[in-house]
Amino acid sequence: MSLWLLPRGAHPSASPLLLGRALRAFADGFVAVLLPAYLIALGLGNWEVGVLATATLLGSALATLAIGACGHRVHHGYLLSAAALLMGATGFAFALASTFWPLLLVAFVGTLNPSAGDVSLFLPLEHARIAEAADGDARTALFARYSLMGSLLSAFGALAAALPGLLTTWIGLVPLDALRSMFVLYGLIGFTVWMLYRKLPQPHEEEHKAPARLGPSRKIVIRLAMLFSVDSFAGGLVVNALLALWLFQRFDMSVASAGQFFFWSGLCSAASQLAAPRLARRIGLLNTMVFTHIPASVCLIAAAFVPNLPIALALLMVRSLLSQMDVPARSAFVMTVVTPSERAAAASFTLVPKSLASAAAPTIGGALFAAGMLAAPLVACGVLKISYDIAIWQAFRKHQLPA
Repeated sequence: MSLWLLPRGAHPSASPLLLGRALRAFADGFVAVLLPAYLIALGLGNWEVGVLATATLLGSALATLAIGACGHRVHHGYLLSAAALLMGATGFAFALASTFWPLLLVAFVGTLNPSAGDVSLFLPLEHARIAEAADGDARTALFARYSLMGSLLSAFGALAAALPGLLTTWIGLVPLDALRSMFVLYGLIGFTVWMLYRKLPQPHEEEHKAPARLGPSRKIVIRLAMLFSVDSFAGGLVVNALLALWLFQRFDMSVASAGQFFFWSGLCSAASQLAAPRLARRIGLLNTMVFTHIPASVCLIAAAFVPNLPIALALLMVRSLLSQMDVPARSAFVMTVVTPSERAAAASFTLVPKSLASAAAPTIGGALFAAGMLAAPLVACGVLKISYDIAIWQAFRKHQLPA
């Protein structure tokens, strides 16, 4: 079961989770690029693109909230399998729908992800299991490997966004049908993930007991959730689907070229995941989160004002090198500052406000694009993220923890 994926000290049961994350990231990678192109091809506008992106994130947030409130009654393995089946159904339903309201319903109920990171109901379930599969340095390394698989395969997924154009050229497929075929592929990947998660260890009788809810760590988790919400709202203003739309409109970039950009930016993010554990061991988890994030936000703000595409892409590439380095450090930080029995609840209840906050932002970003204010979402995102970095460092600098 591909044990080479695992860092030293990690339990083999984490391997299916890493492979499943990789497959889902590949699917998310091409969906984030193709979603705005598909919706525009269906005759929808910028605002509708933002609303559908909001619906996907809001649905994921509510599903995550349900898992946090009631998920202890069902073993994580069963919930992961159900989520994978939902992913498969989402892809096929989105390929069949052609008008706004059915698409909105599928976006809300399903698992589509218009962003660069994983914001789905899979995340708290997988985080809780990964935290149990390793300790100490091995846990940070395992979270980094988990994030690395996501970034790397998301990059290749973005590159796969060129497939509809190739299908149109090679076999004469109608462009809209070529785009639909990618959502069929998304569905097939979902069912593949379901087959993979069936290989997770079966629960023992004692594992059906409900984990402890938040207790000693409640105040810390609430503070983290509030701060993460600011960061997620900011990120929601420029989720990959909207960033692709910005590139289409600001520089008249083609879908294939946008896919190539997101491929290379994804590789940059993947490379940063490899450096994150080493940097965290040197300067601590919190410093890794903050002092890599601020320069990335400065690059995003600068990209909003540069006059030509090459400079904008260069700034966005530098942002990709830095902006995701905090992801494994943040995941490990949350799992470290709470007690072991609270980890599943902490993962869920820090993710839910994040998802809710990020869900509102794409509609605002889409409305700003529709109003011709193309720079505003990028600037607002950068300013809010810098504010978040300063606030979390001030709030938790006395909680500095080694990796």
